[in-house]
Amino acid sequence: MATDADPQFTTIPACLQAAAVDAAAVEAVVDGELRLTYAQLAAEVTRFARALVASGLQPGDRAAIWAPNSARWIIAALGIVTAGGILVPVNTRFKGEEARYAIGRVRAKLVVLDNGFLGNDYLAMLRGDDPRQPTADLPVPALPHLRTVVTLDATDDPVAVAFDDFVASGAAVPAEEVDRRVARLRPEDVSDILFTSGTTGYPKGAMITHGANMRVNRAWADMVGLRREDRYLLVNPFFHSFGYRAGILACLIRRATMVPMAVFDVERTLALIERERITVFPGAPTVYTSLLDSPRLREYDLSSVRLAVTGATIVPVPLLERMRRDLGFETVITAYGLTESCGTATVCPPDTDAHRLSTSCGKAIPGTEVAIMDSRGRLLPPGETGEVVIRGYNVMLGYFEDPEATAEAIDAEGWLHTGDVGWLDEEGYLRITDRLKDMFVVGGFNVYPAEVERLITEHPAVADVAVIGVPDERMGEVGHAFVQPKRGCALTPEELIAFCREKMANYKVPRKVSIVDEFPRTPSGKIQKFRLRELVGRDQEPRH
Repeated sequence: MATDADPQFTTIPACLQAAAVDAAAVEAVVDGELRLTYAQLAAEVTRFARALVASGLQPGDRAAIWAPNSARWIIAALGIVTAGGILVPVNTRFKGEEARYAIGRVRAKLVVLDNGFLGNDYLAMLRGDDPRQPTADLPVPALPHLRTVVTLDATDDPVAVAFDDFVASGAAVPAEEVDRRVARLRPEDVSDILFTSGTTGYPKGAMITHGANMRVNRAWADMVGLRREDRYLLVNPFFHSFGYRAGILACLIRRATMVPMAVFDVERTLALIERERITVFPGAPTVYTSLLDSPRLREYDLSSVRLAVTGATIVPVPLLERMRRDLGFETVITAYGLTESCGTATVCPPDTDAHRLSTSCGKAIPGTEVAIMDSRGRLLPPGETGEVVIRGYNVMLGYFEDPEATAEAIDAEGWLHTGDVGWLDEEGYLRITDRLKDMFVVGGFNVYPAEVERLITEHPAVADVAVIGVPDERMGEVGHAFVQPKRGCALTPEELIAFCREKMANYKVPRKVSIVDEFPRTPSGKIQKFRLRELVGRDQEPRH
């Protein structure tokens, strides 16, 4: 049995190279008509890495991917880390300003994007309103560090280069140069930077190392029982920690088959499960609810699925029962984690009883600690409520070039402060009960009101705004914005929602907007969001 000291688990590229040998003929990726074995995947990744070297990417340089799940996303991501670069996934739902911030913040040298995905002109959004014209040396003047833009499909853009043409450009770079770069990588080297929604209005990039990624996702695979022969439907987006780490990396570690899905669609999902004999199907609770509500559910054979993994503070017992009874899933597991904890902190083992499975997030993964801390920094005993804190190899190195935010998140004793409130039972099972922060979760995606409020205040008619999360039957929670217009300005909810759709990812867009004359405030002037929640709970609008 392999150990953590096994050379193949020191870095992501080393793991891929080992898989190309010991699982050479095993199907690695199935994407439509494209089918790649692990040997073929490793060859494609090497070709992409050679092109990166030819483009001038140096070890430690950042390279971003702004695209939906696909085989080419996997190839590009593994190619970036194989060339010694640092992968920066960018949320496909981001609008131009959001994407430019993330890409500019890490000074990415290269971006791979899917121009036209869901009708979006990603190239135009990337360039924004900058009046300067792109040149061969500077494809996006607003992002001076960006040297290369690669589109997944053919392009007639004068500066961007198509994926196939980019790969071909690396033919002159010997494969030995890629091997040398892989050999120089160390477990403590940063492999990726994933951006978290910003509690202060701006996202922060959490840095995770190769070694942490390998160790955490081996632990995750062990606890959920992921197997070599599994066929894993990758619905969770790759720009999200779950889709990338518990998806791509876990499959790579186990030599399981990856079946990426660009956009969740109920009927296509049902058809894929049947056709590809999917055995592992993780997703947010809303994914399973959508399948259960489909009038065509009975037309498809889902009997191949043995494992489902979901995550939420509370997964309703009726949903778990329906997943087993109506979907036929043999094992359903819940888990909890953050981008800052390499995506995983706790997992419910397969033998967890139904009550704990529904009400808890599981136990800490082996070799890590999960504890409850009070406001004075004291660890609390089982049964007492406080802030959930995490310590161990799964904790990020820190936020990219942000020592102040890092110090706020990780204390002197190495505890990562999650901002979630909960308690542990006597056996170490974690219950999440609340949040210290205002964050709410829309269909599995974290939304921080400060970030949404910052973007809304850019509207010329907005004087002040407060955003809260409110319950939603389908999405779990959605945003509700309360907006105070500037004196003399007229503003409608429809106008503001349209403005939001242009400025931010769809899941961040408030589903409802209430126009108010003024806000309930504390004596110091702070908006009393609890009163707004009370009014929503009574289905009333603020009247002043």
